[in-house]
Amino acid sequence: MGDVSKTRAVVLGGSLAGLFAARVLSDAYDEVVIVDRDELIGVQGPRRGCPQSRHINGLLARGQQVMEELYPGITEGLFADGVPTGDLAGDVRWYFNGKPLQRQHAGLVCVAASRPKLEHHIRERTRVLPGVVFAERHDILGLEFSPDGSRVTGAKVQPLDGEGEPQVLSADLVVDATGRGSRTPIWLEAEGYPRVEEERTKIGLGYVTQHYRLKEDPYHGDLSINPVANKDLPRGAIFTKTDGDRVELTTYGILGDHPPTDQEGLYAWLKTLATPDIYDAVQNAEPLDEPVAFRFPTTLRRRYEKMTRFPDGLLVTGDAVCCFNPVYAQGMTVAALSALVIRQHLHTGALPDPLQYFADLAGSAINQPWEMTHTVDMGFPGVEGERGPAVRVAGAFLGLVQQAATKDPVVAGAYMRGAGLIDGPEELMKPPMLARILWNALPWVGTPARSKHQPAQNDRTLARSAKP
Repeated sequence: MGDVSKTRAVVLGGSLAGLFAARVLSDAYDEVVIVDRDELIGVQGPRRGCPQSRHINGLLARGQQVMEELYPGITEGLFADGVPTGDLAGDVRWYFNGKPLQRQHAGLVCVAASRPKLEHHIRERTRVLPGVVFAERHDILGLEFSPDGSRVTGAKVQPLDGEGEPQVLSADLVVDATGRGSRTPIWLEAEGYPRVEEERTKIGLGYVTQHYRLKEDPYHGDLSINPVANKDLPRGAIFTKTDGDRVELTTYGILGDHPPTDQEGLYAWLKTLATPDIYDAVQNAEPLDEPVAFRFPTTLRRRYEKMTRFPDGLLVTGDAVCCFNPVYAQGMTVAALSALVIRQHLHTGALPDPLQYFADLAGSAINQPWEMTHTVDMGFPGVEGERGPAVRVAGAFLGLVQQAATKDPVVAGAYMRGAGLIDGPEELMKPPMLARILWNALPWVGTPARSKHQPAQNDRTLARSAKP
């Protein structure tokens, strides 16, 4: 078991949420053990335990900032390793409700890394931290509790493939970062704790991803082409440059309207999107792999902050707490923000108060993106759920912002800063910005032929998207 005089934290799950947690824990504990079923060290491709690693995973601008704070210099390291970059509001071709947003460089650094590439860089930076060790290829069997059940004292693990007997990893603190399939709610109930309240919204999302090497350039200096699904056309896509001199396409539909995985069917699907740019591009592209599907039936939020009792020595982070609609690319950024909350609760050196941690986690990391996700999801009439006055007002205002952003680059930049979790929604409500939104949302206020932020090479796209 090692030197009992040393402090130890055990992180269950070696994906990004677990790595970010391990990074901050390494500043407070002598040893940090990361437990995962997969082989991790040296792996540079998709992992079995992370099926979404075969698909586009976006790191929002705020996530990039936190990543850089935790691992200084990592952003430049990614760029040096062939990861493209640009500004989320100035170098991306966004389409909302079938109309292109205006452009404004808003200081939103976009790291267009594939999920395996991003994980590899963060994992390598975490691996060399003092005291961090990986327990690869271990199954997580459960939590170890004190005799009175008031504290978690470790985790029960076992090597896979019969390579060893079950063992208990004793720990001063255990952090569950095992994702959506977290068994912490089950383990807590078995120990006599109340059931964790959950919120779910059935969205019936399905998406398909394929990688290409382009023979012609449809971007003309842009980083990505992103038509966003809307209530009239609940299909969308992200078509982005990524590492390895490749292009990554993820296209999606909600409420059971899912892209096909046969090549011809996928091409036909792309033809129905709000802009023809993506379909045109793949006609002159070499597919590098087969289309791969993923299903995401419901969003999920576990309301740990509402519990009245919770054992000491245990925290939960990442998708194990809240699993967002992946179309909005909030999960990795919230995982990074969650690590900052963990760090705030370690600065005294005392054991964190879990209920205070969950309250702070909700307020600092989860509430804003969760409300954004819920508002957008409720904008699709087929999505079941209550649409009270607050949701209806928020949805109506969001529609005005999106309409104004197709005409005014300043509004577009402010909107994307909110979507990138740099600014809170209150920034859009300040009088000067609110005036711009309301004015440009008026139907008789025209779209400028080209703002100074709208590159001339996008005229073809603008003209085609304007056709009925």
